[in-house]
Amino acid sequence: MSASGGTKAIVAALGANLAIAVSKFVAFAFSGSSSMLAEGVHSLADSGNQALLLIGGKKAQREATPQHPFGYGRERYIYAFLVSIVLFSVGGMFAVYEGFEKIRHPHELEHWYWPVGVLVFAIIAEGFSFRTAIKESNELRGSHSWSQFIRRAKAPELPVVLLEDFGALIGLVLALGGVGMALLTGDGIWDGIGTLCIGVLLILIALVLAAETKSLLLGESAGIEDVKKIEAAIVDGHTVTGIIHMRTLHLGPEELLVAAKIAVQHDDTATEVATAINAAESRIREAVPIARVIYLEPDIYSESEATKGPDREATPGGPAQHPTEH
Repeated sequence: MSASGGTKAIVAALGANLAIAVSKFVAFAFSGSSSMLAEGVHSLADSGNQALLLIGGKKAQREATPQHPFGYGRERYIYAFLVSIVLFSVGGMFAVYEGFEKIRHPHELEHWYWPVGVLVFAIIAEGFSFRTAIKESNELRGSHSWSQFIRRAKAPELPVVLLEDFGALIGLVLALGGVGMALLTGDGIWDGIGTLCIGVLLILIALVLAAETKSLLLGESAGIEDVKKIEAAIVDGHTVTGIIHMRTLHLGPEELLVAAKIAVQHDDTATEVATAINAAESRIREAVPIARVIYLEPDIYSESEATKGPDREATPGGPAQHPTEH
């Protein structure tokens, strides 16, 4: 699955959330609705999150240095992880606190038309942002389901925006339900219940984002499709007769490291092996353009060593490892 920063989706989400945040705080000031306050903080946190994603994308474009020879591609993962922390603390925990406080000390809503009007406006704006994120994601996810796309995507921005927008839309419905029940029953406790539900939802989304971005930070291999393309590109059937073992690692969403021990004939000359390695590197880059860093080590295949399995300490080791399905 190719990587994409989803800049258009991020900018659309940022614009929508800033406008929504202002309208929610105005509605809270006039109505005293805790759901509006929680939703306003949520939209403000989302705006900050989108700004973090844009900053991460910008920093990731820096050139490699002697201190960081593989570049700064993982900056995007770091900032996406920060987003999950902000969403958990500023969005989720604040909403849970506000919900409990409103349940303990409920009061009747004033000027109910403010929160209702703002929520309707927010649903429309968030729907536009969500539609933009879906449109950009559809260009990348292919036949994968949405859950597979979120779990497998190497670029964190689109999954983050998708989950944020989805959570925002559900949160708005919960807020509208809480305000509506408070108006129908005259009991402000329903506003607090709606706020509490929003907080729980945001915490769950934040935990999903944290788990996925943590995996990316630790270092994920190339996708199954890309691994198969690389394997097919390495072996030429003449000089390079097979792959003894191979490792791949994403240095960033659009940068892949490939390291492999390849089998060559015992009577091949150094010139023939070097020429074959150069040709294999060219084929790899043609098959998988994001393979930027490639290390191929020639060796003589040994049946006895291969029986040790994919042991990274074994030389020459066992067969190439494939990434597992999520």
